Amino acid sequence: MGISHLKFTGLAEHIGNLLISSPATGSSPSLLGRSLCLMEARAFKSYLSFERRRAERSRRAFVLMLLDVSKLLSNGSGERSLGQIAAALASCTRETDLIGWYESRATLGIIFTEIGPASISYALEPLRTKIVKALQNELGPEQAKHVAISVHLFPRPMDDGDSGSLVDWKLYPDMELRDNRNRTALAIKRMLDFVASGLFLIVFSPLFAVIALAIKLFSKGPVLFKQERLGQLGSRFQVLKFRTMYVNNDPRIHKEYAERLISGKDDPDQRINGNKAIYKLTNDPRVTAVGRWLRKTSLDELPQFWNVLRGDMSLVGPRPPVLYEFEKYDFWHRRRVVEVKPGITGLWQISGRSTTKFDDMVRLDLQYYRSWSIWLDIKILLRTPFAVIFGDGAY
Repeated sequence: MGISHLKFTGLAEHIGNLLISSPATGSSPSLLGRSLCLMEARAFKSYLSFERRRAERSRRAFVLMLLDVSKLLSNGSGERSLGQIAAALASCTRETDLIGWYESRATLGIIFTEIGPASISYALEPLRTKIVKALQNELGPEQAKHVAISVHLFPRPMDDGDSGSLVDWKLYPDMELRDNRNRTALAIKRMLDFVASGLFLIVFSPLFAVIALAIKLFSKGPVLFKQERLGQLGSRFQVLKFRTMYVNNDPRIHKEYAERLISGKDDPDQRINGNKAIYKLTNDPRVTAVGRWLRKTSLDELPQFWNVLRGDMSLVGPRPPVLYEFEKYDFWHRRRVVEVKPGITGLWQISGRSTTKFDDMVRLDLQYYRSWSIWLDIKILLRTPFAVIFGDGAY
């Protein structure tokens, strides 16, 4: 039974039932070192996922520290070393910090909870230094060198200098468990993506040629538009679209609008169509005449079938955001980027599209993740042509 299924009031009791067995006897739960209990890997990862979800709502960061002790435990004095490590951790952690196995008998984890926003930039190195000194005092400097330490902050800072993923997958053990359970279904999804996108690119290649000719005839510049977007777990890739704007345009127009939309502020340029508010930048001066038609019919998205064929995207999933959009996301918004591969269409596209507020769009993406199945993908794909043909929410 996972912790995510328990009421918070029963969390402590549940954790108490999931302590590790005594290393010596393998029988009853025991205390290692000075009054320190180590949680089993399954319980620890469940609590880690629980703490991450709570931080998404509270907006208070936390730190996960991982200690690779596999080398130290592989020698003959492994159990004695484990007791010394437990004593070291007990001496320099708070009662509210959680300690357990991230990987059984290989990697220990410590969750430092409730790190205030003002303390984030100052917390990481002092925490590491404090743990290292405690290990050196208990194990000795030479033995302590065999413990490899890594520090993982939630949320991951945007300015950490990493040009790869913006999301630390170590903080999402629940995703690994889910993917393992759905391995066959995910393989089928990938096979459908590969076959369907390949056939689409071949069958509709004449349409691609016509659109390319129209773009070239009515505006100068390349046919295709490339832009860096964020995929699953924040990985970066180049998304392809038919160019709908004039070249050398000012991106600040969309940046400013995206910030207002994500923050939920009223948009003075928002227009009303009947009783529906339009949550999209309309009458954009950067868009060409052909581009407006391509956007209205969603034909500008067709080159993304190449992204699907490559595996950057799926046929069904959340729309991949631009980096400057992600920077404005609230903690819980980021889950739409983390938890599932982006797609060409999804629940948002068949549920009103630009008539849907940003928070509601994110909720639809998260609903898709929670209830995902091959059959749900098929239903969304079958409804997408009607949304495109009737232009529901397209601007």
